[in-house]
Amino acid sequence: MIEANFPFLSLIIIVPLVGAILAGSIRNDDIAKHIAFFVALITLLLTIFTLILFDASKGEFQLVERYAWIPSLNIEYLVGVDGISVLFLPMTAMLTLIAMLASWKQISHLSRFHFSLLLALEGVSIGIFCALDTVLFFLFWELTLPPFFFLIGLWGIGSYRRSAAMKYLLFMIAGGVPLLLAFILLASNHALQVGGAIPQDLSFSFPILLDIPLEHDVQLIVFALLMIGFAVKAPLVPLHTWLPTVSMEGPTHIVALLVGLKLGIYGILRFAMPLAPDVALEFSWLLSAIGAVTLILGSLIALQQTNLRRLLAFASVSHVGLVMVGVASFNIQGFQGAIYQLINFTFVASALMIIAGFIHHRIGSTETIHLGGLAKVMPKLTFFYFLFALASIGLPGTSGFPAELLMIIGAYSAHSVLGVAALSGAILAAAYMLSYTRKAFFGPIVHDDVRLATDLQPREMALLLVPALLALIFGLFPSYILDINQIAADAWLSRIGFQSP
Repeated sequence: MIEANFPFLSLIIIVPLVGAILAGSIRNDDIAKHIAFFVALITLLLTIFTLILFDASKGEFQLVERYAWIPSLNIEYLVGVDGISVLFLPMTAMLTLIAMLASWKQISHLSRFHFSLLLALEGVSIGIFCALDTVLFFLFWELTLPPFFFLIGLWGIGSYRRSAAMKYLLFMIAGGVPLLLAFILLASNHALQVGGAIPQDLSFSFPILLDIPLEHDVQLIVFALLMIGFAVKAPLVPLHTWLPTVSMEGPTHIVALLVGLKLGIYGILRFAMPLAPDVALEFSWLLSAIGAVTLILGSLIALQQTNLRRLLAFASVSHVGLVMVGVASFNIQGFQGAIYQLINFTFVASALMIIAGFIHHRIGSTETIHLGGLAKVMPKLTFFYFLFALASIGLPGTSGFPAELLMIIGAYSAHSVLGVAALSGAILAAAYMLSYTRKAFFGPIVHDDVRLATDLQPREMALLLVPALLALIFGLFPSYILDINQIAADAWLSRIGFQSP
């Protein structure tokens, strides 16, 4: 591990948390909003600078900070990044800024609390990607729950928003229990393996736990616990039902954060598979099956949807399944494609949900029966929608293409049936996106609400412009992402037991 000369990662975590306190304590709502915006902007600049400092030629953890936290249990404040996690820092900061701008004029009550929660959520989400101590990771993981609960329950657009917030909270709490049990089991195993005692020789350090052998039976328990906990958040079938509910009831800019930040899949990549590599390899067929079922089932249900928000929720579930198929391929193409797709989520899936919010705000619905002819009255919105929709289905020239191509090749290399499933998912994705597009954006205008709708305002165009540029840049120049995680991907595969060619 390479120690940091300056606590950049801590600064990135602390700045939005301090900003949240500051924005929440200011009495003037307008000043509080602007403070929140500038704090989010500063955080984005800090994450970009951190990415510049990162050396992609080294596979170890960098910018590492280590401080004693709970010495009696050997729990530390330990943060660092590698090629797998470093890109998620600026993406998280960018997505927070987009969500903030998308809700700039839509939040009329408790706006200070709203923007304060957004900043707090940003800080703890970045902490998840930086944490190298399992207890610290779990702390950040659980701290995402209060912001999401209040953001969904207080500012949701559905009449059952409070029920949706409670459903989300209960699902996540239930998922957190097996995670904590797995981390305690790993720490206890460390004490056992070094011939020590509990609690003096417990270890929750992720880098240390990677080097501690686990017996097969212990690996099996740890892997099962971690997979269940992370699958809830991902979400994977059959633990996905909270996402469509939240998508229909919650505010669209918050749902954009949920579909953009795939923390559950990140947890599977970071912790579940490397900590139990033998079992992960042994049950690769089961992981592939779960991914394939999630991919196909999510696509088939999305194909039946008439509401854009619900369609995008099931599309997100389907894409998670494809990522799972790519990861379970256990080869360099599948793994890098999965990371690429996770990055792709942060600006493509979230931007589509933001656009759904713009449509709902103007017309009061995203049901096809209430739409039709949107392209005639909102050409600017239609342009951005088309760009992100095409990126979502993996059109060449967009960021979705290299991600899906790598995962399809990786899946086919692992097993031809997996390749067929991945390709089928891509075809179904085109079917449900283009079917909804035809019904909502083309044809005659039959509703006055559509006829009177206004196109995107300059602020709205500005917040969509950055993800649109990223969708094109990363589609034309995929090496920008692939070069950063190449060494880390090789190290990850070596840990599992594979070597890239």
